[in-house]
Amino acid sequence: MPLTRFVVDALGVVTICLVALLLLVGLFCIIYSLYFRSRIRGQDLVQLNYFSGPWIIRIIYIFFAVWWGVGEIIRLNLLRRNRRILNSLTLKWQENLCKCYIVSNLGFAEPCLFLTLIFLLRASLQRSGTLSRKWNMKTTGFVLLYCFPMFILQLVVILLGPRYKNHELKIPSYFINAVNTKNGDVPFCTYPLLSTAFLGIFATVLTVYLFWLGRRILHLVINKGLQKRVYTLIFSISSFFPLRVVLLGLSVLSKPEEIVFGAISFLAFLSLLCCVGVGICLLVYLPIADSLSLRSLQRDIEASDEYNDTFSLIVNQIPLEESPVSSPGQNSGGSISFRKMEKNEASGAAAFVELSLFNAARQSTPPGSPELLGWPMIPLPPAQGHGP
Repeated sequence: MPLTRFVVDALGVVTICLVALLLLVGLFCIIYSLYFRSRIRGQDLVQLNYFSGPWIIRIIYIFFAVWWGVGEIIRLNLLRRNRRILNSLTLKWQENLCKCYIVSNLGFAEPCLFLTLIFLLRASLQRSGTLSRKWNMKTTGFVLLYCFPMFILQLVVILLGPRYKNHELKIPSYFINAVNTKNGDVPFCTYPLLSTAFLGIFATVLTVYLFWLGRRILHLVINKGLQKRVYTLIFSISSFFPLRVVLLGLSVLSKPEEIVFGAISFLAFLSLLCCVGVGICLLVYLPIADSLSLRSLQRDIEASDEYNDTFSLIVNQIPLEESPVSSPGQNSGGSISFRKMEKNEASGAAAFVELSLFNAARQSTPPGSPELLGWPMIPLPPAQGHGP
């Protein structure tokens, strides 16, 4: 028994650490999203508005993820075994916490997470709808509306299920019990098989829709990198979430105080955590990072153009004897041209130097002068009675 408690407590500590890491990553992504939004509004980058359109839904997705993680911590009997917490909570309140966990996580947080991922994927198929705040508010309403049936079903299982425990139907306790108090004074939170079945039906329906939606997206994506992201997202959602449902269903085969039950519960937690982490990375962080990289590339191009203009201005101010003269074959493709006038020692005629360092198509010779090739200085014909 001490070894069992040690292993279960160790898994509980790992669960708390992973939830804390999820909280930090979520907080970073929220700040990153707000920073990206402020950059767009502050610098008037209208062309990047499309990528920041679903920023409210992204933050709400992180909020659901943190909600779910906190519920997973409440489920652990590691904290409730603490004497201070145990003395402050009666046995009835501890049982109510386990029931609230089922309704909160299996009936609200997990369905909302799945629905929000679906709507974020659907946003990529819309060209301008995600630009408005109205779309974000409407999407939030649809997520809550579609989650409502699952919330009601879980609530019915928790509140009305125990009433039929000793009924003529003789429903087995593992179908409806969310708490086990037979072993010790600290209740163990369990997963009612009926609640898991409802969650499994919900996950099956949305997984089928996800495959149909992913197929539409893949027909529109021409970038191999984006195709890999879509494949990764579809694979993670369609595998990790159903895997959690299967593990929760298998948890009824072992007693809550056994190592097997603790290991299965931890693997179920880990599977959904991986799904949530992939969603945050591919649908929240990477779109923002790609947009900022695109803006940095545009800024570098603009800086290069400014450098070219500055270089042209500096060269125009260099005296003729110090200015460089390019030779054929040194043309490097852009377009900077400048000229310089030199007084002829005998006639006072002007000689022009035409340099086209980047593009020979741009000429800056004075009106009426002969067409120059843009290479070394072409001297004017010598004055009568003087040498060249």
